[in-house]
Amino acid sequence: RAPARRTGDRLKGAGVVVTPTIGARRHAEKVAEWGVDAVIAQGAEGGGHTGVVPTSLLIGQVLDAIDIPVIAAGGFTDGRGLAAALAWGADAVAMGTRFLLTSDSDVPDAIKAIYLATPVTGTVVTRAVDGAPQRVVATPMVERLERSRLFAFPRSARNALRFRSLTGTPMRDLLAEGVRMKRSGGLTWGQVAMAANAPMLTRATMVDGHPEVGILPTGQGVGSIHELPSCAELIGRTVAEAGAALDRLCGPRK
Repeated sequence: RAPARRTGDRLKGAGVVVTPTIGARRHAEKVAEWGVDAVIAQGAEGGGHTGVVPTSLLIGQVLDAIDIPVIAAGGFTDGRGLAAALAWGADAVAMGTRFLLTSDSDVPDAIKAIYLATPVTGTVVTRAVDGAPQRVVATPMVERLERSRLFAFPRSARNALRFRSLTGTPMRDLLAEGVRMKRSGGLTWGQVAMAANAPMLTRATMVDGHPEVGILPTGQGVGSIHELPSCAELIGRTVAEAGAALDRLCGPRK
């Protein structure tokens, strides 16, 4: 969902670096006008809520449109991807699925095992979760969601109440956020009503470890991940791989 400008202003006022995720050139232009510090430009290969423009095309469009740092996301899992993004002109990469699958991640081991067994072709983009396109691992739960859209609203109402209970968010704030989403996001009231599904269905897997009743957001790069290094090992390896790739392109660095 698109962030609210007032949220960014409040964070910046508190000294927080504000880096929203966007999936289209127009979104990058919009948040840049707000004065954000950088953007994460996520292409269609990315996990969770995603757009339709491939990362390789999106990065160039965003770089042409704004003059703040651009972090490329969507399908990156190693140093070769980092080198490619730098060659496109990006300032860095974000690797959500790759860092999720590390030994330092708090995701339950049983859930990590499902991710590690997922091939590149094992993801699907669905609107059945909350009305917006979202890339997830193709599981029996997702198939059930696709088949049972008739029951989406009752499920959404239950999840909204659970979300309110977990976060302590007053009902008036939930309703106000729903109105904002309707006005700024071009959503139908049906999509607004379904918005509480994503955090609760994600919590069911990522926190509670129950894939039979939740979803597993993931980027397509999941199919190239086969082990669980520590974050320190992953960062060191990624930097070394990127350096080697850039050396092949440009010659050894001095």
